[in-house]
Amino acid sequence: MSMPKGGNAPVDAGAVRIELSWRTGSGVPDVDASALLLSGGKVRDDGDFVFYNQPAHASGAVRHEGKRTEAGTTTDTLAVDLTAVEPAVERVVLAASADGGTFGQVPGLSVRVLDATGAGPGGAELVRFDSQDATVETAFVLGELYRRQGGWKFRAVGQGYDSGLAGLATDYGISVDDPGTAPAGPPAPAAVQEAPPAHVAPQGQPAASTSTPPAHGAGTPAPTPVRLSKVTLTKDAPAVSLTKQGGTSGAMRVNLNWQTRPAPAGSGWGRKLSRALAGPAALDLDLCALYELTDGSKGVVQALGNAFGSLDAPPFIHLDGDDRTGAVAAGENLTVNLDHQRLIKRILFFVTIYEGARSFADLNATVTLTPQRGAPIDFSLDECTVPSNVCALALLINTGSELVVQREARYFVPERGVSPQRTVDQAYGWGMRWAPGRK
Repeated sequence: MSMPKGGNAPVDAGAVRIELSWRTGSGVPDVDASALLLSGGKVRDDGDFVFYNQPAHASGAVRHEGKRTEAGTTTDTLAVDLTAVEPAVERVVLAASADGGTFGQVPGLSVRVLDATGAGPGGAELVRFDSQDATVETAFVLGELYRRQGGWKFRAVGQGYDSGLAGLATDYGISVDDPGTAPAGPPAPAAVQEAPPAHVAPQGQPAASTSTPPAHGAGTPAPTPVRLSKVTLTKDAPAVSLTKQGGTSGAMRVNLNWQTRPAPAGSGWGRKLSRALAGPAALDLDLCALYELTDGSKGVVQALGNAFGSLDAPPFIHLDGDDRTGAVAAGENLTVNLDHQRLIKRILFFVTIYEGARSFADLNATVTLTPQRGAPIDFSLDECTVPSNVCALALLINTGSELVVQREARYFVPERGVSPQRTVDQAYGWGMRWAPGRK
């Protein structure tokens, strides 16, 4: 059922899918769907904002499920389980933001509410609203789900903002960590209308690669503020698009910094690490990168074997140095030349213990990826509870349409006689041959 702006209709379903669609083409900005869970007209805290960098509400009631493109139409989808929406939430606002332009440049913008409990593959359409009067707006409230007499209804809103996603979010009480963001003003008025590198066979250093590419509720701590200027990856929100952040050119620095925590009394691996640190060798962690280029070439960048890489030639990755303490602010750094991102298929950033400890137990480590353009991305490693000496940190993946950074934070325990590098290789299917190496 199509409805006019301001219209409303009952939603007779326990769960719905909200599909925001528009026609793609040259000069059409990208559009992102988002949702805000409101109580008294505002969010209760920043966790009530669901969008591409915070894709799931703590209650599980609202999720951002991502995009698909078919036959020239792109659809961004939100899933709402109305039975799981907390009683304090009166409304779920369905919003959109334009990236790289205004909604006046977005043709065929519509929002559909589908019955997610139906038997069909997409669910029966309950209501639909087609937005036709956008001009200079960069953010829109297209509709809202709201409670009425024990049930839910949908209202077509069509209210625009000229202050973007940050302005819309701020207007509903979201604290946005963006120094360049001014307080949101009133809504804008609507109007009518290259050659692969060679590798020397070095356990720890790879042989020359001949591989081909493989085909909130009560008692819950308040979430950290939403950051539009910096993205923090978590288990619940493990990935972010560099393309979406405008960070697909220039140099991207990947930094690893660490310090040791005091081991709890009686902790086995903590005692082993403390004894190791008390020895003559300081804790020496090595930041490394496995890479695969679009031409099928594969290799590793690491201090072991002096495989420091290159920025201006394949693999377009360079290891700046070898910090053996982690005590200085610089830590260890890799740099990726994103000007050659079309030649990069995937990069796995990982860290090994070269000497000074047998495990990552009681290690406090932070990973930060800083594109030359776009938002910095950071995350902390989880506590290590296994005798691991190698940890996969993050994946940089070229999907063909986007560059995506994905948090891994996976600890591995190598089998006897198997190097940390080969262990990571096997876990991620790189398919390289390895031989012993030193630095």
